Amino acid sequence: MERVGANDPVAMLKVGISYFNDRDYESAFAYFTTAAELGDVMAHYNLSILYKKGKGVEKDKEMELFLLEEAAIGGHPDARYNIGLYEEINGRTDRAVKHWIIAANLGHDESLIELKECYANGDVSKDDFAAALRSHQAAVDATKSPQREEAAEADAAGELWK
Repeated sequence: MERVGANDPVAMLKVGISYFNDRDYESAFAYFTTAAELGDVMAHYNLSILYKKGKGVEKDKEMELFLLEEAAIGGHPDARYNIGLYEEINGRTDRAVKHWIIAANLGHDESLIELKECYANGDVSKDDFAAALRSHQAAVDATKSPQREEAAEADAAGELWK
C-alpha cells in the first residue's frame, strides 16, 4: 500500500485488478481511473472493459471506445485488436486492417488470424500480409528468453503464485 500512497500507477493498477477479481467493480473502477490518469495504458484498457460490461459504472459505448483508443495509442495490442473488430463490424474493413497490422506488429496472435482471413477475402495484399507475418514473428522472437520460458513453465505448474 505504500506504493499506492505514492501514486504509483502500477500499484494502483494491481490493486484495481485485485478488486476486479474480487468482483468489487466500484473499487476497481476507482483504482483503474487513478492509474489511467497517471498514464497507465493497461488501466485505460481495463476501464474500457468496465464500460463495455457495465461493471461498477453504467454501460457507455462512447467512453469504452475512447478508452480503447487511449490504450491503443499507448501500445496496448488487445485494445488495437478490439478497435479493429469495432471497425470491421461497422463496415470499415480498411480501417480494421490497419489496426490489426499494428497489433500484429506488436505480436498479437488474434490480429494475425484476422489478417489471414482478410487476405483470403482479398482485403489485404500479399505484400502487406507477408510484412505483417514478418513483423509479428520478430515481435514474438523479441520477447523470448530463457528467464521468460522458465517463468512460463513455473506459472503453468502453479508455482509462481503460491
